[in-house]
Amino acid sequence: MKELASIQAIIHGRVQGVFYRDCTLRKAKELGLVGCVRNLPDASKVEVLAEGDKEELGKLVNWLDVGSPESTVERVDSNWSEYTGSYPDFRIKY
Repeated sequence: MKELASIQAIIHGRVQGVFYRDCTLRKAKELGLVGCVRNLPDASKVEVLAEGDKEELGKLVNWLDVGSPESTVERVDSNWSEYTGSYPDFRIKY
């Protein structure tokens, strides 16, 4: 049986205006995860909230550290928590 979990990740670096959100959306859907990704007011940060299988979330966190081809990720701060079932799918929040 799959172990479900949630993560909140703040990605720091050159991550806005470089298709980071779009690539994150594609990767999360590929991994079967739900949640959202959004730019933060500080132009050097993006936030990801994701839920699903803990193993697949781990793959997403590893991917976030690399990011889109045009991005430059300096660091990823991630916080793991209990699964909430709050999201119907994965989307970009504006």
